[in-house]
Amino acid sequence: MADTLETIQTENDGGVRTITLNRPDVLNAFNNTLLRELGKAVKAAAKDVSVRCLVITGAGRAFCSGQDLAEVLERYKSPEPIDLGERLRNNYNPIVKSIRTMDKPVLAAVNGVAAGAGASLALACDLRIAADTASFVQAFVNVGLVPDCGGTFSLPRLVGFARAMELAMTGRKVDAEEALRIGLVNRVVETDALSGATSAFAGKLATMPTKAIALMKRAINNAWTADLDEQLEYEAMVQATAGQSHDHREGVMAFIEKRKPDFKGE
Repeated sequence: MADTLETIQTENDGGVRTITLNRPDVLNAFNNTLLRELGKAVKAAAKDVSVRCLVITGAGRAFCSGQDLAEVLERYKSPEPIDLGERLRNNYNPIVKSIRTMDKPVLAAVNGVAAGAGASLALACDLRIAADTASFVQAFVNVGLVPDCGGTFSLPRLVGFARAMELAMTGRKVDAEEALRIGLVNRVVETDALSGATSAFAGKLATMPTKAIALMKRAINNAWTADLDEQLEYEAMVQATAGQSHDHREGVMAFIEKRKPDFKGE
């Protein structure tokens, strides 16, 4: 069942919730309303125990083209300086943090161009599946800005230091084939097959032991800033938690009994 707000659409299918950015006439560019509604929708998905996988995608021919410059045009007509830092802290960064810290997998279904903050949104997700017509553009340099919304954090971790510097400094477009080759996305499918492939991918994730996936996500995120001793101890801590879960016992018993496990996310 779908629920349409002013700028997004949400839909539930089993344990999968899909959030669709719904401003196709402006390539799903971020305005204040979209940022507010997306932020609330992501937080709601994080809290809803019935949601075991979150999908973020875009309506029409784009995933998200970044900030809607038309909305902020009047500010640039004034000689007064613009505080973009506060806008990030208040509107964009909470969304990225919610995605990264959510105890469930988040899948970006990149149906078209993902540019600027739109690219950063896709990179903030745990996994990315892209249409063969999708593309990624670090567009910030073209308007004299720095990648934000976690872009400087995610991009080098996905593609390496040198390539991240190249993409950020040149702002060149990366098509779907190259995105797959360099590690920006996990899968590429034909455009017409994206919806079905996303449903299958997300549906599979939703049937997995999602408590273990949540702990796995925490551990991998922690590894980005930990040394070896710290990470070994963190692994021991989360493994102790996973070992006490229903899903661990169910997985072991299903293996022994040669049957398909029935994971509950508990």
